[in-house]
Amino acid sequence: MPKQGILAQCLATTLRRARSLLSGSQWAGVAVLGLCGVAAFGLAPDTTLDTVARQEVARALALPALVPVGEDVAQRYWREERIQRGDTLGGVFARLGVDDPAAIGLLKHEPAARALYQLRPGRGLRVEIDDEGRLLGLRLSTAAGEVLTIDRDGDRFSVQTQPPAADVRWRMASGEIRSSLFSAADAAGLPDAVTLQLAEVFAGDIDFYKDLRRGDRFAVVYEVRYVDGEVHGVGRIVAALFVNARKAHHAFLWRGTDGSDGYYSVDGVPLRKTFLRSPMEFSRITSGFSNARFHPILQQTRAHRGTDYAAPVGTPVRATGSGRVEFAEVRRGYGNVIELQHHGPYSTLYAHLSGFAPSIRPGARVAQGEVIGYVGQTGWATGPHLHYEFRVGSEHRDPQTVALPSSEPLHGADRAAFVAGIHPAAEQIRLAQALAGVRLAGGE
Repeated sequence: MPKQGILAQCLATTLRRARSLLSGSQWAGVAVLGLCGVAAFGLAPDTTLDTVARQEVARALALPALVPVGEDVAQRYWREERIQRGDTLGGVFARLGVDDPAAIGLLKHEPAARALYQLRPGRGLRVEIDDEGRLLGLRLSTAAGEVLTIDRDGDRFSVQTQPPAADVRWRMASGEIRSSLFSAADAAGLPDAVTLQLAEVFAGDIDFYKDLRRGDRFAVVYEVRYVDGEVHGVGRIVAALFVNARKAHHAFLWRGTDGSDGYYSVDGVPLRKTFLRSPMEFSRITSGFSNARFHPILQQTRAHRGTDYAAPVGTPVRATGSGRVEFAEVRRGYGNVIELQHHGPYSTLYAHLSGFAPSIRPGARVAQGEVIGYVGQTGWATGPHLHYEFRVGSEHRDPQTVALPSSEPLHGADRAAFVAGIHPAAEQIRLAQALAGVRLAGGE
C-alpha cells in the first residue's frame, strides 16, 4: 500500500477512537485539527526546502609528536583557570587541584613572586602539578605585561619575570562597505588598529574620504600575537585586497635584502607613492581646489589654490612626503604654517595650524607620514581646519587629482624572491575572499 494510504488509514482509526470518547463540540475541534494535519502532511512529500550553500575547505595540520610514557614515570599536568572577582591565591589553587601547602608557604615569602598576590580578574593562571597535586611550575601574565615564571627543582623554586614569548599567527577577515569603512570593519571583526593600517596601506591609491562606494569589498590577512594561548595585541597587515569602484588593489608586506620593508602590489610595485593623497588619516573636505571661490572673510571671489580639511583642533597633521622643512612660522592669512621641500620640484604647505611638532624647525628632515603639526584656527580661518597646498615648481596643483610620482618596482632576483615569498599570503587572501559572507558552524 502507498505511504499516503497507510498514513490516511492510521489517521482515520485515530479519529474514530477520539470521537467515541469526546462530546460533540470537543469532537468538532479535534476534527478541524485533524483535517489541518492531513492538509499539512500531504504537502510534505512534494515540498522542497532551500538548501544551505556549503563549501568544503581542507587545511593540512601538523600533528604533535607522541612520546610513550612508562608506567614508572610520574604524570605531570598543566591546568589553567581564569581569575575571578574576589579570588584569593588559595581559592584559585584549590580549583586547579594544587595541594601543596609547603610550596604555597615558600612563595608567600618570595619577593619576586609578589604578582601572585595582585590577581586581576580575567587573567589566566596556569600551573603544572603531578598526581599528588604538588606544584611543579606556574605561569601568570602580570599587570605590567610580563610573564611570571615559577619552576620547581626538588624543594627549591626559581622565580623570574620576563617579557612574554609571543606566538605570531595569521588571522583573516573580509567585509563589504555598506555605509563606512569602520562599520564594515566592525561587522567583519577587524580591530580598529588593523582598520587604520588598511587605510594607510592604500592611502596612495584610494582617498578614503571621497572614493569609497557602497559595495566596495576588502579582505585582510594580519598578524595576531598570542602569549600562552591568549591574544596580546595585533601586529601588521601581511596581505590585503581592496576592491574600490570595481578596481582591485592588492598589497603584500615584503622585506627586501637591505632589511627595509614595505607594501607592494602583486606585480612588485611599491604601493607607497612619493606622496600620500591626504595629510590626515580621516577628515572631511570642506573646500576643494578652485580657480574661483568666494572667500568667507575677504568677501570676494578669488582662486583657492589648495584643499581644506575640517577636523577638531589638535588633530595630527602628517607630512605627505619625505623632505626638508623650508619654514615653520606665522604668516598673515595662513596663521601657523609649515612648508616642506621634497625631492625634485615638489613642495607642500600646511596652514592654520594650532602648533608645530617639537622636532619641526627650518632645515629639519621629515619622513612621509610623520606628524609635523596639529589642526587649528589661526590666521584667516572661520573654523578649525587644515589648508593644504601641493606645488610642482611654482605652480599649484589640485592635491586630489595630481598624478603622483611612483617608486621603482622590484627587478630580477628581488622580483623572483618576492613572487615566491608572498605565495602563502596570497593563498590566504583568496581563501578570505571565498569565505566572504559565509557563516561558519562547528560541532563536536
